[in-house]
Amino acid sequence: MKDKYTPLFVIIAASLWGVDGIVLTPNLYTLPVPLVVLLNSAVVSVLLIPFIYKHFPAIKNLSAKDYFSFVGVAIFGGAIGTMAITKALFYVNYVNLSIVMLIQKLQPLFAIILASIVLKEKLSAKFFLWGLFAIAGAYLMTFGINLPDLDTGDKTLMAASFALLAAVSFGSSTVFSKRALKNTGFELGTYLRFLFTAIIMLVIVSVSGDYNSISEISDRQIIIFLLIACTTGAPAIFLYYYGLKKISASSATIYELAFPLTAVILEYFLRGKLLNSFQWIGVLILVFSIVKVTRLNNSNKK
Repeated sequence: MKDKYTPLFVIIAASLWGVDGIVLTPNLYTLPVPLVVLLNSAVVSVLLIPFIYKHFPAIKNLSAKDYFSFVGVAIFGGAIGTMAITKALFYVNYVNLSIVMLIQKLQPLFAIILASIVLKEKLSAKFFLWGLFAIAGAYLMTFGINLPDLDTGDKTLMAASFALLAAVSFGSSTVFSKRALKNTGFELGTYLRFLFTAIIMLVIVSVSGDYNSISEISDRQIIIFLLIACTTGAPAIFLYYYGLKKISASSATIYELAFPLTAVILEYFLRGKLLNSFQWIGVLILVFSIVKVTRLNNSNKK
């Protein structure tokens, strides 16, 4: 497939995460967050073995820096980021989803800054311009010309705090992921991401004692775990890493704004929240800005 279509993989992956956040993960809110993250990672790690075992010999070629990068991905993206956004989404049952979406829009800012520092990615003025337009469009799409609803009590502050932690963590994870994929394929990279996350979360769950809640998992939640593993888990990361392997971390984090776009669309279909005219303008600005960033990314490769 031509490289100009590569961003679509990141966009599709981010859209799948939007489905996970709105449709799947909230069904697990009765369980401890660390246990949820552990089981998600462990299930994917086991299911992937038959598909990527042939790539295992490549592990011996990884350097210490490669392992350090994967550990960084597991800590920031797999453990801290996933626990934080999961906890924030659990609060969706109590607060307006918009506050979580608002904070998540800050992720590109953290990722772009880190990419320029750690990966030495050179960013043009046009990139910053369209990146800001994309974030502005995502805000307008979610809220229109209104301010976020902050009148839902202490749970709003908690949701916002966890969402902010997730934004910082996922921004860092994007940069670590780009570095981790430098010397490995996206298939093995996906597996190591989930494997290292599962190991880290196993330690956390063992220390916290959350493993005692395994007996509380319902049959319906078991199905949810399997659905996540087979849709928004492994397949989404496969797509994301395939795309990230070929584009800059700075561009990838802009494409990840497909997550709030998907969330807003699902809010309409599931909860009947119709977009107003200003929100539709935000959708157009976001989509157009992503297209412009994609063209900048493609032109830089020529």
